[in-house]
Amino acid sequence: MKRLLLLLWCCLLLIPSGAQTNKRIKDLQNRQGQLKKQIEETRTLLNTTKKDMGSQLNSLNALSGQIEERRKYIDTLTNDVAQIEEEMGIVERQLSGLQTDLLVAKDNYIASLRYLQRHGSIQQKLMFIFSAKNLSQTLRRLRYVREYASSQKEQGLAMQQMQQEITAKRKELEEVKASKTDMLQLRETERRELELQEREKRAIVSELQKKQRSLQDEIKKKQAEANKLNAQIDKLVADEIEKARKQAEEEAKREAEAKKKEVANASKTQTKSETAKAAPKTESKPAATTTYSSNNSDKVLSSNFEQNRGKLPVPITTSYIVVSHFGQYNVEGMRNVTLDNKGIDIQGKPGAKARAVFNGKVAAIFQLNGLFNVLVRHGQYISVYCNLSSTSVKQGDDVSTRQELGTVYTDTSNDNRTVLHFQLRKERDKLNPERWLHL
Repeated sequence: MKRLLLLLWCCLLLIPSGAQTNKRIKDLQNRQGQLKKQIEETRTLLNTTKKDMGSQLNSLNALSGQIEERRKYIDTLTNDVAQIEEEMGIVERQLSGLQTDLLVAKDNYIASLRYLQRHGSIQQKLMFIFSAKNLSQTLRRLRYVREYASSQKEQGLAMQQMQQEITAKRKELEEVKASKTDMLQLRETERRELELQEREKRAIVSELQKKQRSLQDEIKKKQAEANKLNAQIDKLVADEIEKARKQAEEEAKREAEAKKKEVANASKTQTKSETAKAAPKTESKPAATTTYSSNNSDKVLSSNFEQNRGKLPVPITTSYIVVSHFGQYNVEGMRNVTLDNKGIDIQGKPGAKARAVFNGKVAAIFQLNGLFNVLVRHGQYISVYCNLSSTSVKQGDDVSTRQELGTVYTDTSNDNRTVLHFQLRKERDKLNPERWLHL
């Protein structure tokens, strides 16, 4: 009987409470809420762009960005449904185990009650106790009768507790099923929205195809402006690399001089001839410093920057859509219409601020076509923030992660379109920002 009670209580202790399941579902729902909010906020950006019928290419880019966001959301919902189904299977197995254990406990309890009905009278208990052969056996039998009665009571309480646990598990299972139903309905709604947007995108592409030649001319004009911007950025990056190289050389020379003095102090007890022989060796070391591209502090900062790959904050403060990606790619549905982007274009809301993606120092600020562009150095890495109407930092300022650098330009002639052009370099190498940002 004691073993049965121990088994019942162990079963109760080993079954996790519904709080863990509910927390997991709540976490999934919170994440979905954040993604849904992002999509709803970017919808206003899309509507703003669509109002301007004279910039259909911009409309296509914004719509493509919105479609990407919605596809990610649908993928997230699909993964969440799979997790909910897994959680539902766990709860169902727990419920089945509890019900089986309860049936076994009930059968044993009924058997013990029947035994008590046959042998449970006061006279039978007294006869059992006093029929012992000696006092020691009498005491043992008395203790057994008391423990048996106590175990019966505990067994009944354990079954009540198990029944309560079964009721709670059934409720938990219903909540999980309801969550799954809600997610499936939401996913279906998002799929219908996606179909509508893809249909709209095809219509825009069809319109652009009718204006193939004029579209090519417009893109060439924009590419020429981008080339001017990139040439200026390349020059400033090259200057910054050269500056860093010289600083590294100077630091290496100082270290070599310090080491030379240390060697000289250690060799005071040696003869003058031995000191003269050692001197050329210490003089030759600074020549090797020309291979250094960064000093020690830059190396530490570069290492910290690299450790945050994929986790850097988005460099704009408002809700956003990525409307142009990194590298060369063809405009969908267009023949011989190629875009070449050295960074990414992020569309935000009017009043959006550009913000630093990591700790660093403002390396340069320059103007082109009346707009400001800011370079921030993070050791060997350089982040570039373009198309700003004003800046809130100056060259040489130390900046921290998420610190505002300036206001992104809003084109009032193009229905308040607000786009930040963002680049990321490792010295002269151009990197894909989307692999570094937490988009």
